Amino acid sequence: MAPLRRSAPWVRRPSSTPASACWVAAVCAVGRWALALDNGVGRRPPQGYNTWNDLGCELLTEARVTAAADALVSSGLRDAGYIYVNLDDCWQALMRNPVTGELLADPLRFPSGIKALGDFLHDRGLRLGIYTDRGPKTCAGRPGSFGREDLDARTFAAWGVDFVKEDNCNAVGGPNSRDSL
Repeated sequence: MAPLRRSAPWVRRPSSTPASACWVAAVCAVGRWALALDNGVGRRPPQGYNTWNDLGCELLTEARVTAAADALVSSGLRDAGYIYVNLDDCWQALMRNPVTGELLADPLRFPSGIKALGDFLHDRGLRLGIYTDRGPKTCAGRPGSFGREDLDARTFAAWGVDFVKEDNCNAVGGPNSRDSL
């Protein structure tokens, strides 16, 4: 009988050593005893549409985002679980509200505002995601959340935001800064 051949050097037969049996048992035990809230959150990864790879800063507008949202619905992707419409960098105005300090939507790009966009998305069974940076400026130089995290979180909640992406382009220190890593 001919010896067993491997099809490629990186293809290996599963090991049957006691150590591999221990790993399988450990993985199974952890999987059986994982704790989680039964609230429906996190049952699948956040899937949907992000403006950055499609529109970037140059093409980002309310009309293009609503068109992408309508396409998620009409194509059946929403029903397949692609429910997030995430605004990436450049949705913000260049300055915060001078009186309240709140972030503002760029009035030329989003004339109806972010709350109205969120309502539009929610009416279609979609969720609104939004971008910020943990530094004082975003990657594109718009206002970031540094020192105003609580205010921004309250603003996002008032707008009906369901998901927040926080970038690290202009972080000014702390445990997650590029310099401390």
